[in-house]
Parts: sequence; C-alpha cells; structure tokens
Amino acid sequence: MEHIMGLLRIHVHKGVDLAIRDVVSSDPYVVIRMGKQKLKTRVVRNCVNPQWNEDLTLSVVDPTLPVKLLVYDKDTFSMDDKMGDAEFDIRPFVEALRMRLAGLPSGTIITKVQPSRQNCLSEESSIIWSEGKLVQNICLRLKNVESGEVELQLEWINVPGSRGI
Repeated sequence: MEHIMGLLRIHVHKGVDLAIRDVVSSDPYVVIRMGKQKLKTRVVRNCVNPQWNEDLTLSVVDPTLPVKLLVYDKDTFSMDDKMGDAEFDIRPFVEALRMRLAGLPSGTIITKVQPSRQNCLSEESSIIWSEGKLVQNICLRLKNVESGEVELQLEWINVPGSRGI
C-alpha cells in the first residue's frame, strides 16, 4: 500500500450557469479524479445552478498529480452528457501546509493563487489559515463547454501515522 500524506477534503459547493443539456435544463453531477481515485456527487435534477454542498475526500499520495473535475448531465436512456471539465494543482496548497502555521490568527492569508494558463481558476484564490485549519476557496471555469463554473473549498486533514507534509 502506498503511504498517504494526508486527506484532501473537497467541499463541492455549487455550480453556476452550467450548460443546458436536456430540453430546458440539465441534471448535473460532479466527478472528482486524482490518480486512480474517483468520487462523485449526487445528481441535482432540472437545475443549471445546482447546490451540491457535499464533501468528497481524496487520499493524497502524490501532490504533483492534478485534481480533475468533470461535470455530467445524468440521462436515463442514454449515455450521460459531458457538461465541461476543469483541473487544478494542489501544490501551492501543500506548500502552504509545510509552513509553521500554528499560532497564526484565524483569517490569515497565507498565499494567493492567480488564474493562469496552467489552471482553470476564474478568479484569484487565497489560501487561508482559519480556525486551526488550512482552507482554500476555488472557483473553477469549466473548459470544453459553452458556460459554467464550479465553486469548491479545499481543506487538509492530517492522518495519524501518515508520512505527513
């Protein structure tokens, strides 16, 4: 078994202005992939601005692997339709974890990640020390689709006995 560094909790908050894939709406759900891991949210029926508010947790073995996000429209009698994809790099988040953060006031901004060609951020994203935890709010612009964004929050969870950060 590979040794994990820790767990990455991804709170899948909501989708904004997702593409219509059925007659007047869509039935979206999100798939998160990292390496061989694959997790998915529930389906939200008839909605292009879904509120998932679900936590998905990845075991992080190799922080250099990108986290891939795919949005699909659930169909009953045919293959699910693609509604866009995005990916993001957790290396800035992991680098912030390596800093000695204990004792910092809650709400301290550790670093800011700018949108670039290497990520799908739609706006600047701050990595923040909040109530003894490192968190990052992310808004991802979906690629390979006419419209849509997905809002997430990342949180690191240390695992007793893991190799840690």
